[in-house]
Amino acid sequence: MPTSPQSPEPAQPPVTTADREIETLAEFDEAAARGTLAGHRVQAVDLTGRTEELLAVETAGAIFLGCPMDPAAAARVRARGALVFPPVPGLPFDPYRGHLYSPDELFDGLSGEDGYAATPDARAYDWFQRTKADGDVFASMLRAVHDDSVSDALDERLAGARVVGVMGGHAMARGTDAYAGAARLGRSLARSGLTVATGGGPGAMEAANLGAYAAPFADPMLDEALQLLAKAPSFTPSVTDWAGAAFEVRGRWPGGGDSIGIPTWFYGHEPPNAFAQHLAKYFANATREDGLLARSNAGVIFLPGAAGTVQEIFDNATPNYYESRGEPTPMVLVDRAHWTERLPAWPLLRSLARERAMESRIALVDSVEEAADAVRRLGSSAGQD
Repeated sequence: MPTSPQSPEPAQPPVTTADREIETLAEFDEAAARGTLAGHRVQAVDLTGRTEELLAVETAGAIFLGCPMDPAAAARVRARGALVFPPVPGLPFDPYRGHLYSPDELFDGLSGEDGYAATPDARAYDWFQRTKADGDVFASMLRAVHDDSVSDALDERLAGARVVGVMGGHAMARGTDAYAGAARLGRSLARSGLTVATGGGPGAMEAANLGAYAAPFADPMLDEALQLLAKAPSFTPSVTDWAGAAFEVRGRWPGGGDSIGIPTWFYGHEPPNAFAQHLAKYFANATREDGLLARSNAGVIFLPGAAGTVQEIFDNATPNYYESRGEPTPMVLVDRAHWTERLPAWPLLRSLARERAMESRIALVDSVEEAADAVRRLGSSAGQD
């Protein structure tokens, strides 16, 4: 009898750059079991316990970025055509890191005798202060590699997410009505399915991340958390006390909602907040600022702030004006008196937008209660055009 023709093998999806990135020991083991690491990038994975596998697996064209490994294994994989960038000793950060920071990582050691000064966050800032002005190309290269690694991790974390940025000043104190309002805003945005992203610092930024953290809990949780936090209103005079109060809240209500914080060591006197579950912390403030705005694909809400927030308004307005990132995204300014009288950014923004596509994407509202509805409404109108 004639045999039936065999069905063709199903087409395999193309291997992407992300598929070639190995960022965990489990991913390394999976690739090694296939017999080859050719073309892969192994990023900050401790391979000191994988010498046997490294000696056996094909490594031509592989790149190892900051992976601790046995010296004999490192020599062998180099001889077989791999590039090996060894860990840099003595650094308070990993320039090749494959994942975003967590609050627990940056604040590790906070409860010790030296408090915040002993944490990785404080030590990284101290290193930055020592090296940023000495012109050492090696230090500047390490900062650039670190920041690029963080950007890569941030893009992986946000893939497919609808991100709304919340901008506002660092001076907004815990225990104030403004802080509570910003927290309710973050909660409302998170409950509507949006990913809240902030500058990752204190004040309005912390409040919005706190609101997103509170989103899975019943409403009274946020009220109680605000009361606990009010005992340390500001990160001055003590970052240790300020951060400690936040970790007290996290300990009482573990498993809060996700959000993103994008802080910078450029403003090292402003610590990151502990309510952003994922922290993309940069050395270069310009990279951080542009990256935050560029990733806010569902729009940006601007709470009252000073020079930094004014800068962010027009940094966001420029690509919306020229449509250099595609169609304009929503921009919502909160507090009419602030943005029309104290710092009249709104009249200029409205004049820029006149008769352009961005004109229907901007709004000025009186309160945070209106802001979440406004950004959703403007986003919906954008999808209909």
